[in-house]
Amino acid sequence: MEPLLCFPDPPAGGLAAALDAAGYAWRAVNDANAAQRDEPGDGWTGAVVSAVEDPEGAFSLCRALRKRETPLSPLLLIVAPSQLEDLELREDLFDDFALADASPAELEARLSHLLWATGRGKRHEVIAYGPLALNLETYQAVLSGRPLDLTYMEYELLRFLAAHPGKVFTREVLLSRVWGYEYFGGARTVDVHIRRLRAKLGEEHAALIETVRSVGYRFGRARWAP
Repeated sequence: MEPLLCFPDPPAGGLAAALDAAGYAWRAVNDANAAQRDEPGDGWTGAVVSAVEDPEGAFSLCRALRKRETPLSPLLLIVAPSQLEDLELREDLFDDFALADASPAELEARLSHLLWATGRGKRHEVIAYGPLALNLETYQAVLSGRPLDLTYMEYELLRFLAAHPGKVFTREVLLSRVWGYEYFGGARTVDVHIRRLRAKLGEEHAALIETVRSVGYRFGRARWAP
């Protein structure tokens, strides 16, 4: 799949991290001339244009992309909440929009929907829970737009827990399911990795992994819980 066009260069906020976590190739530009100059041979797959920092430049690029002999689509516009009141919902300028504070999972969902609607999409399997998104193909994790620097086993442990929100697992079960039956390390291995994961999630999100006394660990809450 050809890369997505992104504006501006460098991409605003956590957009780059969100696209990386979702497994998309992308290339950033600052104007229509750069978009034409850097366009790959088979064309752009689509565009993600942020109007947060430079709305005039963003809408100028949108108009240029839509006025081409073959208008570029899909085009996802990123806006700040304060811009909603003046936002013109015009299909000739963009196909959909998302708020700048949207989670990586929401951005991925909106972009994936647009790409599939145009037949250009590539489905990426992602586990999303609140501000956390785990890409199962690229082994990348993003939290509130911030990429997490995880070791392989930290990622595997977080992936397993996040795939079963609300369920309690003993240390022994985690050892067998994440490390494998052939692993001979003790239960302390799980405690050490949980401690490291909580540190990397940060104080605000460390509670996503809850200690259940005398049992083991639980990630978040079940989806059906009130």
